[in-house]
Amino acid sequence: MKALLYQGPRDIRYESFDDPKLAADTDAIVKMDKCGICGSDLHIYHGEGFSPDLGFCVGHEAVGEVVEVGRGVRRLKAGDKVMLSAAVGCGSCASCLAGNINRCETGGAGCYGLSHRLEGCQAEGIRVPMADFNAHHIPEGITADQALMLTDNLPTAWFGCVNANIRPGSKVGVVGLGPIGLMAVQSAFVLGASEVFAIDLVPERRAIAATLGATPVDGANALEVIAQATKNQGLDCVVEAVGADATIKMALMLAGKRGHVSAIGVNQTRDFAFPMGLAFMKGLTFHIGTCSVQSHWPDLVPLIRNGRLTPEQFITHEMRLSEGAEAYRLFDAREKGALKTVMVP
Repeated sequence: MKALLYQGPRDIRYESFDDPKLAADTDAIVKMDKCGICGSDLHIYHGEGFSPDLGFCVGHEAVGEVVEVGRGVRRLKAGDKVMLSAAVGCGSCASCLAGNINRCETGGAGCYGLSHRLEGCQAEGIRVPMADFNAHHIPEGITADQALMLTDNLPTAWFGCVNANIRPGSKVGVVGLGPIGLMAVQSAFVLGASEVFAIDLVPERRAIAATLGATPVDGANALEVIAQATKNQGLDCVVEAVGADATIKMALMLAGKRGHVSAIGVNQTRDFAFPMGLAFMKGLTFHIGTCSVQSHWPDLVPLIRNGRLTPEQFITHEMRLSEGAEAYRLFDAREKGALKTVMVP
């Protein structure tokens, strides 16, 4: 088959790769219909990956068709259209079954496309471990594009907003308006935010947030603008969707007393200088972490069906998998309005 392989910093190649094979009776093989590039994939693209491996298949967002299942798979069969959770769990321990994949008790938690341990989804074929748990039939009334956003981006945005403790009437800030940040803006309003300040350095992204009802704020002067808008009281809730040290610090500074800050951008800094004094004096609650994707599907699918969440609107480009190197370059450079790029075989 063909796949996108990481061969070094800014070196993503469309190359031949071994066809996926069942490694356990609980596996399934899925033929990719659509896959996406996530902002966290750029860490790998920049050479800041999660493994020293080279030549592995990247990507963790995909929808497709089941072509083969192991003898232990009960819920899926060949021909089923499915969406794959970026968060992979063992599917058998109490924590996974309760939706807490990050607390997997067997060491089976992971993510596609970070190393050779579990090859990625930006490929013509994908091996899905514990398929009954980690793949889900695309729900009725959900399009392929919407299902693709349910594999990672939308659940992560929702997770960030829930962790930010957004309540009816909350004044909210969203730092970073990539696809997940924009989905967080929309999610914040669904959860009852009275005002959402949408913060980014890119004017075009702020303009998109404004169409969602948010108040656009240039990241260069966000602290001053929001201090004035809140009469120096700060925000009730802040969602940080970038992962840079500077934006996490900004989020902590934007929060008011007894505020909640939720960081969902990937940050790999080992010695982050957390402003403990500021957080202590404000009495802040700080959440950070990755999302157990499957646990949020029951909430999100009805919201999409009812038109309250429209994650597919943030897809700006559809390209062939063979154009993957250029897709990564465009996304990284933010050229041609690149926001969310979807690829097809």
